[in-house]
Order: sequence, then C-alpha cells, then structure tokens
Amino acid sequence: MQTYLFIVQIILSITLTALVLLQGNKGAGLGGIFGGDGGIYKTRRGVEKTFFNATIVVSVLFSWFPY
Repeated sequence: MQTYLFIVQIILSITLTALVLLQGNKGAGLGGIFGGDGGIYKTRRGVEKTFFNATIVVSVLFSWFPY
C-alpha cells in the first residue's frame, strides 16, 4: 500500500512541475523580476486560467498527501 502512495506522490510532483513550467512567462525581461511588466493588469483567460487553477489544485493535493 505504501508503494502506491509513493507512486501517486511522484506523479503529483511531476504534474506540478510540468504545470509550473507550462505557465506563461509574462515578465521575461529583467524588469519582470521586479514586477515591471508594463504596468497593465491582464486577466487570465482560456488555457492560462486552466493551468493556473490546475496548479493550485495539484499543489494542494501534493501538500495534503501523506508522506
């Protein structure tokens, strides 16, 4: 049983890493490090919003899952 829990946790960690890397890099320049992305607030739409919400869900599952 414990082996299955480890496998699920590995799958969750890989999924979480992939979701973070697939999210848009909106402030790619040096100014983006300090939040200077042009000063225009943009809302998340479509796939970007789906990735954002999925990242939250997977991170909660990963942190809640027993070690």
